[in-house]
Amino acid sequence: MLKRNRISNETTSLRNTSLSVITSFVTILPVFCVYSYQENNLDVYPPNWWAGMQHAEVELMISGENVADDKVLVSEGNVQIKQSRALDSENYLFVTLDIADASPQELVLSLKDEDGSSRDIHFSLGKRAQGSSARKGFGPEDAIYLIAPDRFANGSVGNDNIEGYKDKVDRSFKGGRHGGDIQGISNNLDYIKEMGFTQIWTMPMLENAMENYSYHGYSTTDYYNIDPRFGSNDAFIELSKKANENGIGVIMDMVLNHIGSEHVWMKDTPSSDWINNYGQFVGTTHKRESLHDPHAVASDVKGFSDGWFVATMPDLNQRNPHLANYLIQNAIWWVETANLSGIRVDTYSYPDKGFLSQWTNRIMKEYPNFNIVGEEWSVNPAITAYWQAGSQRHDDYDSALPSVMDFPLQAAVVKALNSEESWSSGFISIYETLATDFLYGDPNNLVIFADNHDMSRIFTQLNHDKAKWNMAMTLFLTTRGIPQVFYGTEILMGNEGTEDHGIIRSDFPGGWPSDSDKNAFSGKGLSDDELWAQKRIKNLLALRQSHPQLFKGKLKHYAPVDGVYTYFRVVDDTADTSDQKLMVILNKKSVDLPLAKYAEVLGSDVSITRVSDGQIFNASETLSLPVMSANVFIVQ
Repeated sequence: MLKRNRISNETTSLRNTSLSVITSFVTILPVFCVYSYQENNLDVYPPNWWAGMQHAEVELMISGENVADDKVLVSEGNVQIKQSRALDSENYLFVTLDIADASPQELVLSLKDEDGSSRDIHFSLGKRAQGSSARKGFGPEDAIYLIAPDRFANGSVGNDNIEGYKDKVDRSFKGGRHGGDIQGISNNLDYIKEMGFTQIWTMPMLENAMENYSYHGYSTTDYYNIDPRFGSNDAFIELSKKANENGIGVIMDMVLNHIGSEHVWMKDTPSSDWINNYGQFVGTTHKRESLHDPHAVASDVKGFSDGWFVATMPDLNQRNPHLANYLIQNAIWWVETANLSGIRVDTYSYPDKGFLSQWTNRIMKEYPNFNIVGEEWSVNPAITAYWQAGSQRHDDYDSALPSVMDFPLQAAVVKALNSEESWSSGFISIYETLATDFLYGDPNNLVIFADNHDMSRIFTQLNHDKAKWNMAMTLFLTTRGIPQVFYGTEILMGNEGTEDHGIIRSDFPGGWPSDSDKNAFSGKGLSDDELWAQKRIKNLLALRQSHPQLFKGKLKHYAPVDGVYTYFRVVDDTADTSDQKLMVILNKKSVDLPLAKYAEVLGSDVSITRVSDGQIFNASETLSLPVMSANVFIVQ
């Protein structure tokens, strides 16, 4: 049986085991007694909080045997108990603290039972570090590296298998745990930095105490503890600190829609409506269009939002206000505790719509410069745009979500590169998709990507064609938006002949001590093509770091003609040649291209420098470009 974080009247050790980790923004408060056990135990979530938050209350979920009928008193200070409420289970009590005027302090909450016995909870209200609320989230000048932590690097073999966890390491099994962990990521931050990535997004690393297929992390069984096979809360905090010191932010993948079937809530549910469909499996329809369809019937909306993905992923009912509070506070707790620069939300549109508005507004009110990206897997821009803050929408829905994953552009790029050029196919797919950017509140804040952990790798999607891969990656690293690159894409990793996720998420070569023949971190054993691809990504990312203003600027593109698609990144709307610009040309056939045709944006009295070889051209020249090429130029 797993032993979780316990707090009791038998000990005050939690009060004395805090660790201050100083980062650029946040003082990290406590080292948690993860998996420690004490008698007369009570669990409390969140395990600590902070004075000086925008929201004047914090609601504690207290769980323990027969705690629901306990009377709660607070020891001292300017903190008041606003509400104490039990739901259906006799083992949960929800206590709301009014902390509007609270100063940092150690609270003692006394829980008194009607039989005269009592139990104490020591609860810390910490001091927020200067600048916490003003933290800057990831943005258009950044580049995100997406990592499957179990498959990236094994930095500590000692946590490969943990007593009490059924899913053991089996590197030969595509769906098994392979041993990658937080230490493996930390050990290779130099590689990530040298490649030019400025943000890390990992698949979830919270506890997934599932019997099998637990490596992916999307079946949460504990929202407040890192899975020990990845490391610990302290290890995650230290990773964030070390990444920050290297100029790299950390984005946390959060799952609001569902939990794992081994979560303690499935054994003792706080209320009968905590899980959708009263805890019984009913599959979701996946018909996200029902949320927007003016002709939809209510049962279709319910079938989408309340249905489960699979039987092992119970669907949460965020309409329950206590569950909603739990999820909101959990997100804020991790931002403060681990000094996050962003959040990625899994299956964004599946939870209750009203809750999503509440969740995003609470977080963005707490951190006005923060960034959150939601996964809405639709290739219809009208559907994805609906969720982004500032977008025009068909109703008065209040969304504070800053960013959305740009699935429409990903699909358009693959379609364009795998199609013959004509008036209705080829590059026109990209052009037409970008032309719908008027739907978005902020198209430059969309997260764009060639592939991710849930789809075939881009090299495979493009039929293992290096030239097409080069065009795709050049576009995604230079067009509008915030680029995300899936680990291994930089070395042409593929999944030929299968769409199995365990193969798509194959081990990164060199991440295991036994990987003696091939190491992508050092370059040992990589083929010439793999080394070329790695260098290409590195050079394009270096351009983003040397010219950040351009990537925060506007996109100007010309309609594709005869297999040539040309676009510019400019700091503003003007064609003033004194402003530096970026010009990108993608062409499917060899072409002699007079630069004068782009004078409207390029200007006439300028020179352009090709990034790949440093060759300089004048605006009056004609470029001779080989078949299937992707060229990037700095305009000066």
